[in-house]
Amino acid sequence: MADGTVSLLICDDHKVLTDALSMVVGVDASLRLVAPPVHTPEEGVVLASEQLPDVVLMDIMFKGSEMTGIEATRRIKERSPSTKVIVMTAHDEDRLMVEAVEAGASGFLSKDLPADEILHAAKAAADGEVLIDPATLTRLLAQVAREREEQRDAMALLDDLTERERQILQLLAQGKRNDDIAAELYISPQTVQTHVRNILGKLRVHSKLEAVAFAVKHGALQVG
Repeated sequence: MADGTVSLLICDDHKVLTDALSMVVGVDASLRLVAPPVHTPEEGVVLASEQLPDVVLMDIMFKGSEMTGIEATRRIKERSPSTKVIVMTAHDEDRLMVEAVEAGASGFLSKDLPADEILHAAKAAADGEVLIDPATLTRLLAQVAREREEQRDAMALLDDLTERERQILQLLAQGKRNDDIAAELYISPQTVQTHVRNILGKLRVHSKLEAVAFAVKHGALQVG
């Protein structure tokens, strides 16, 4: 912050909101926009990298863009670690909030808040405050702990697969049938069936599709 002025970048595809925020910034001497509001996360990443604002107000979802506000937050924090990113959202989904925290967000604000309250929160974030109420923080931390435990358990199951079973699981992910797998690996269809049965048992799932989905979810398989 230069001379106590908070430099700010607004990145949101809701023009009514960005116009309202810009208007309030215009009459607040303690805030300064580094550029006019931008409406795509890609523009937000570029401008934040160039201008290094104290705070970025970032939408979480953008229509017509492959990049989310969460990914934009991650890229901004990589390029400008001192920039505080506040995620503005109409969603109250723990999964999105967890991802935003992991990406480096300093907190969340509802788009339903008045513009002056949003900008007051931006100043607080610039001063190092974390904009997550204690109840939400407790809930998010509990979810992170659960997901990490689930990931550890899943990796333990996947680590139990043999090299041949991993090979067959990869071929299943390619949509190949048992007979095709048998021909490709020069083994009998019965042997493939035995391997598949072992895979399902080790991963504690009930179908080949479920086994593939489990492995993809936990990063053991790449598809596409």
